[in-house]
Amino acid sequence: MSPRVSKEHLKQRRADIMEAATRVFIEHGYEHTTMKHVMEAANVSRGGLYQYFSNKEDLFEALLEEGLTDEAEETELSLEKTDSYWTLLMEFLFGEGGKPNAGMDPLAPSKLEFFITGRNDERRRAYGEKRYELGLGIYKEIIQAGQKSGEFSDKFDSELIARSIITFVDGLALDHAILPQEKMKLEEQSILFVDYLKMALEVSSS
Repeated sequence: MSPRVSKEHLKQRRADIMEAATRVFIEHGYEHTTMKHVMEAANVSRGGLYQYFSNKEDLFEALLEEGLTDEAEETELSLEKTDSYWTLLMEFLFGEGGKPNAGMDPLAPSKLEFFITGRNDERRRAYGEKRYELGLGIYKEIIQAGQKSGEFSDKFDSELIARSIITFVDGLALDHAILPQEKMKLEEQSILFVDYLKMALEVSSS
């Protein structure tokens, strides 16, 4: 009789596989990554990997889902305790510190590959729309809270501004995937975009 494996152990093993997979996707990109790459990076057998994920697409979607779920939960907690919705918005855009910089999500090129190569796949398009709506909801919620508190102007619709944020981020992801960093001028573009947000929301804080 084989020993029973605790739920905690199974959960940790899944997390370890996803962490290893993230490194592999960053290194190889979505299209060139194989399940064998992930098996080797996670040091698991074929059966051990397929116990959790049926294929590469399933695995990558799990990574995307986890990221958005974490962000959505973080938004709820942050909205309850923040002293400044502008600071919160900047932190969601640029990470800890909330300052424009030359950094970029290292998984961004793989995410771009995933959705562009699957643009004619019904399942992937549906998932892309779901992911877009979740991301839109996060930014919209922060902006609405700022407008309700009076910190932000309600001159422009919160959803429209949230959509412009996503368009900006996705545009940078495309540039990041195909251009050398010195040609992107990522930090300069980000500073300019922050000025746009300040104008649209009528924010005077630096």
